[in-house]
Amino acid sequence: TSLGRARTRQIGTSAAHNRHTRVLIRHTSLRSVRRTMPPARSPLSKLRDRRQKSLGARGEALAAAHFERLGYTVLARNHRTRFGELDLVLADEPARTIVFVEVKTRRLGTGDPWDNLHETKRGQVRSMASAWLSEVRDRPWATELRFDAVGVTLDASDELVRLDHLEAAF
Repeated sequence: TSLGRARTRQIGTSAAHNRHTRVLIRHTSLRSVRRTMPPARSPLSKLRDRRQKSLGARGEALAAAHFERLGYTVLARNHRTRFGELDLVLADEPARTIVFVEVKTRRLGTGDPWDNLHETKRGQVRSMASAWLSEVRDRPWATELRFDAVGVTLDASDELVRLDHLEAAF
């Protein structure tokens, strides 16, 4: 087919699936296709993303354990909203407070965990908290809301070096 003309292409692996699944593809100029396609990802960047996610998960687990030792109840971990993902949502039952926690994890020698807790991120956490409050009906009643931050520093073997908890950080 020539550019600008429509053609069909089969998608799938099985013959039965291919017979019943056809997609109409409109070809346009190569330039517009390049603009809409995501950039190619190298295997190293995929590995780096996976390591970052596991680093963040390790930091969030350490932060959750810290709060549980302090007597907080974990209401949600990694709660997805349309604004992003809340790391931890906690309840401080005696104080009747719901605490939204942003966890920042770094490896030793790569900078301070607080480097990425800028005003934009704080506003995003506030928006995510508002969405959580409107979405979740099965939650404890609270008179106050609080936004805490936890900075976790890990060594090369993912062992805890330092954990800083800032109450009412923003």
